[in-house]
Amino acid sequence: MIVVMSALASARDISEVIARIRAMGYEVHLSEGKERTIIGVIGRGRPLDREQLGLMNGVQQVMPVTHPYKIASREYHPDDTLIPLNGIQVGGDTLAIIAGPCAVEGRSEIIEVAHMVREAGATALRGGAFKPRTSPYSFQGLGEEGLRYLAEAREATGLPVVTEVMDPQLVSMVCDYADVLQIGARSMQNYALLHAVGESQHPVLLKRGMSSTIEELLMAAEYILSHGNMRVMLCERGIRTFETSTRNTFDINAIPVLKQASHLPVIADPSHATGKWEYVESVAMAAIAAGADGLVIEVHPDPEHAQSDGRQSLKPERFAALVSRIAQLAPVVGRRVALKVAAD
Repeated sequence: MIVVMSALASARDISEVIARIRAMGYEVHLSEGKERTIIGVIGRGRPLDREQLGLMNGVQQVMPVTHPYKIASREYHPDDTLIPLNGIQVGGDTLAIIAGPCAVEGRSEIIEVAHMVREAGATALRGGAFKPRTSPYSFQGLGEEGLRYLAEAREATGLPVVTEVMDPQLVSMVCDYADVLQIGARSMQNYALLHAVGESQHPVLLKRGMSSTIEELLMAAEYILSHGNMRVMLCERGIRTFETSTRNTFDINAIPVLKQASHLPVIADPSHATGKWEYVESVAMAAIAAGADGLVIEVHPDPEHAQSDGRQSLKPERFAALVSRIAQLAPVVGRRVALKVAAD
């Protein structure tokens, strides 16, 4: 249920409505938009009388939320959520371009790549310090050593760092190094992890599970949002289908569906979606045209010898060409590419 307050409602009116709701055993989430304030009613308490709430001072309307995801719903938060990231607003008119290698392989390598993607126009650096792999014998990442290298790359370039966290017990440590916590596709329904990143209040990039529905993605986001952490970015990275020509099937439909259903920014990952570098540019352009708020692109200076996902990684010069094409497309859909990030 949501309580829509009148544009003329006073701070006292809003406080009294919140007090009434809490007295009935419910939690409250406040959404203050440009034109009105919406009070989200969360949890299970004593039955609420919608008519009585509707008679309180300043209340314009009391409405049920028709979706199981309450806080993630656009009914609860009509305006787009804007997430600050290194001087830009993810979810606004500026496209976020997150780029870097799948895995942090060494200090000099990640700092070199950070400079390359920054020069090309990236707004954030990605790199995995902890790598969930299908085979236990594959490269699993450098752990905290990799996190330290990412932090050094940030200091050298000014790029904020996006990296994956896999274990609830490691959330605090990863927060010490990273600007954005990534929840990988395999962890989308790790509910202990979702609670932990929600409690951290750190920005989160939440990837859609490989066989998950859009509603399941939004319900996973709800776990994070339920802790008052509203800085969540949804990521479409392709889903598993019968098709074997690409690594996954990129669900272009998901972008407009998510934009309609939720206020949260939507990021596209054409690298994992296709699994082949030669298709990344086409899918990236399609995602921007469909309304995505940004991209995650894997970039490696020597993909043939990458320890993880080299087949889908762009070489730096191809990434630079892609950013140039995105800059040409962006104004057509009312967006722009950010200016080069300044190093500290």
